[in-house]
Amino acid sequence: MSSSVNNIKKMCVVGAGQMGIGIGLVAARVAKLDVQFVDSNPAQLEKGLSFLDKLLVKDVAKGKCTEDERAEVRARITSVSTISQIASADFVVEAVSENIDLKRKIFAELSESLPENAILATNTSSISITKIASAAKRPENVIGMHFMNPVPVMKLVEIIPGLQTSQATLDTTLGLAQKMGKTTAMSQDVPGFIANRLLMPYINEAIIALQEGIATKEDIDTTMKLGTNNPMGPLTLADFIGLDTCLAIMKVLHNDLGDSKYRPAVLLQKYVDAGWLGVKSGKGIYEYPAKN
Repeated sequence: MSSSVNNIKKMCVVGAGQMGIGIGLVAARVAKLDVQFVDSNPAQLEKGLSFLDKLLVKDVAKGKCTEDERAEVRARITSVSTISQIASADFVVEAVSENIDLKRKIFAELSESLPENAILATNTSSISITKIASAAKRPENVIGMHFMNPVPVMKLVEIIPGLQTSQATLDTTLGLAQKMGKTTAMSQDVPGFIANRLLMPYINEAIIALQEGIATKEDIDTTMKLGTNNPMGPLTLADFIGLDTCLAIMKVLHNDLGDSKYRPAVLLQKYVDAGWLGVKSGKGIYEYPAKN
């Protein structure tokens, strides 16, 4: 582990959605860092922190941590509503939606607000790290750190240096991922990196199969679960990821690589247009009745 990771004491997570909350929770609980969440949407911030509290309570109930440990983790976590309110941070992870303009705006703001040595990581699952880094004052401090969902459960983190990323930034990020209990895989800065370059065309093809009436959604998922020993079928997985996220990633692959094999399924676009985004909206390819 890089010695420079020992200088990382405070992490800031921009975005209090499911990914951001998971990243912050693991940083506070496993790596024992002070964590500050930033989200301009008060309702999302409240919802995210409530979800974090439920995860911690569940861990106590399952015997994964004690009540004292839960209280210690929660005491490390704070929140603010704007980047300008960040007290201080040695390491930032941006975890907002897959929108290049939004990400570049955030990185420009972070560059203005944080110390020169702060490392700025993006949790993007497909967008060019080099392009995001070009919006920062110190692009050598920018890197891709793609966590998998759900973050507390999934062991992998993809590490993606941009063209400008320094060796010191890379070494510290690898060390921090290890400190967070994660296994790392390195990818070149290409659309989709490793995971989504392989996963998203697979999901997209499953949606095309449904679109063309090749089989029912249930039979497509059952075939891939029992026939190829996947824990979850591609259509169920798409709902859990979020169909809007799947569509955004497929658009990045199609636009940046220019190959028609990455063209998003028409049915995928229709689901998103209808607001059927998957588990988070209560309806996607499958329906998810609200729990009482």
